[in-house]
Amino acid sequence: MTRERLETYQSNKEEIQELAYKLTHLREDMVGNSVILDGRTGIPRPQAVVGVDEDLLQRRRERYQERKAALELECEEIENYIENIADGLSRRILRMRYIDGMTQQRIARKVHMSQSAVSKRIEKFFEIL
Repeated sequence: MTRERLETYQSNKEEIQELAYKLTHLREDMVGNSVILDGRTGIPRPQAVVGVDEDLLQRRRERYQERKAALELECEEIENYIENIADGLSRRILRMRYIDGMTQQRIARKVHMSQSAVSKRIEKFFEIL
């Protein structure tokens, strides 16, 4: 597990929420109009048609669902990795930093350490890897 991968957790969680919203409101976003030629009278004339392109709707739905599932899997892997860290203090610090998105200063107050000690603890953890 790399630091860069851990740092993507918060962004992935936000993207999951965005994709969930898009999936819920996908049909509303897909309503559009088009112009066709009406040949019933023998004279072609423009005629407005409003509707949904079902094929495009299905492709987007599948793409959003696949991306959401991949992000959820990535987040689950990160959560499991952090929860399986043997050292309790390192586990707490990394959970607060990468899962909860706290600043090092706020973490330091919670674990009763200085901000520099928290920073060193994180650095040391990644050096060991």
